[in-house]
Amino acid sequence: MSLDADIERSSRVATGAFLFLADLVRKIKIPVLVDFIRAESYGSGTVSNGAPRISFDLKIDIQGKHVILVEDIVDTGNTLSCLITHLKSKGASSISVCTLLDKPARRKVNFELVGKGKYYCGFECPDYFVVGYGFDLAELYRNLPYVGVLKPELYK
Repeated sequence: MSLDADIERSSRVATGAFLFLADLVRKIKIPVLVDFIRAESYGSGTVSNGAPRISFDLKIDIQGKHVILVEDIVDTGNTLSCLITHLKSKGASSISVCTLLDKPARRKVNFELVGKGKYYCGFECPDYFVVGYGFDLAELYRNLPYVGVLKPELYK
């Protein structure tokens, strides 16, 4: 089954990946509801602190709905696991994940999708710190029109 077909039966899309989401929803030809949720675990550094927290929550009710969580990158899995747990507690009937980048080399937490949720991945990313196209370092570089590897001397 394709992402388009899943979106057609889904009621909500939540994201922390606004540029990827903007490009994604422009390609969808059916009505879709979008809401935003934000979980933070990096602060101003380049390494997750391992304790993500919800800093901005959904405004719409997802009770009994199919949710597609749009992510920029899945790294350790801590933030994604936190988001899935949070959305499940709000009563989502299924939770799928659509991520632009997946960094499996850094995975520390295995996350479980909810119901008949699926995992959509654009690209696998090597273990480098990337910026651009929404990815940031302390809120900088998000506006770059590409994804690039940040030189370590710029953040160490």
